[in-house]
Amino acid sequence: MKDKTLDVVALGELLIDFTQNGLSEQGNPLFEANPGGAPCNVLAMLRKLGKRCAFVGKVGRDGFGRQLARVAEEAGIDLQGLRYDPDVHTTLAIVQTLPGGDRDFSFYRKPGADANLTVEDLDQELIQSCRIFHFGTLSLTGQPCRAATQKAVALAREAGALISFDPNLREPLWDSLEEAREQIAWGLARCDILKISDNELLFMTGQSDFEKGAAILQKQYPNIRLMNVTAGAQGSYSFCGEAHTFQPGCTLGGVIETTGAGDTFCASVLNFVLEHGIEGLTRPDLDQMLRFANAAAYLVTTKKGAIRSMPEPEQVEETMAKAYPNP
Repeated sequence: MKDKTLDVVALGELLIDFTQNGLSEQGNPLFEANPGGAPCNVLAMLRKLGKRCAFVGKVGRDGFGRQLARVAEEAGIDLQGLRYDPDVHTTLAIVQTLPGGDRDFSFYRKPGADANLTVEDLDQELIQSCRIFHFGTLSLTGQPCRAATQKAVALAREAGALISFDPNLREPLWDSLEEAREQIAWGLARCDILKISDNELLFMTGQSDFEKGAAILQKQYPNIRLMNVTAGAQGSYSFCGEAHTFQPGCTLGGVIETTGAGDTFCASVLNFVLEHGIEGLTRPDLDQMLRFANAAAYLVTTKKGAIRSMPEPEQVEETMAKAYPNP
């Protein structure tokens, strides 16, 4: 992987998250147009960590599409693989914050530009130039983007890249949960690195016990070399071969909402793999990785939005020192 010109290429959605931000004088909810989309959130954090990143996806040729491109460029993300749809508008998501900081999503995506990415839109040379290729399931919810995603994964794999997958289950976007389960299984069967949340683990295995659920996936998908399970404020688990561990979450207060937390965690894990490799990771290695990822994810929850809320490495280190004084 040393000869690759890019560290990470991510494919998928780049969209506007309309996040609730107070009330108007008339008592109506106000929404802020935050640039987001899980794959670009991941890349934005990786750029903070000094990695070379590129995005593959599609936005509308409209004001929101231009806003997203501008913000991604400001973050230092290579947009050679970004396409503009002249007929379909940029995808929008309404994010309402629930008590405790969790979210409820409503999508305006039928149609949506990100879902209109085609095989012909792909920059094959770009995809083949990365050390890690990352994707989620929003690009698998239907055609033509599903075919484009499948082709991109195959291209990256053939070129020797590690494949990173985040199921990122958003139930309203699927025609049926059975279809969602089938497409998540497709991703699980092709990834080397998996980031999966507690609710997604339950969805795929029927297990609320994280270690039992992880064991099921490890047996069913032996291709997964590094699996991380996130459990919100509780913390996170990591499984790599015979090594496995748990690190509690950061509970320093000040949580506003959780948009982008999982993506920030995922980016931190990919950064660790880029710097340390994926072979022979020990429990102390995994502990170090999780503490950094947990701290970075926590910091994002103290702000609104995602791409513009990614913390600096120094902030993450300071938070780690506070949250884990005796590692």
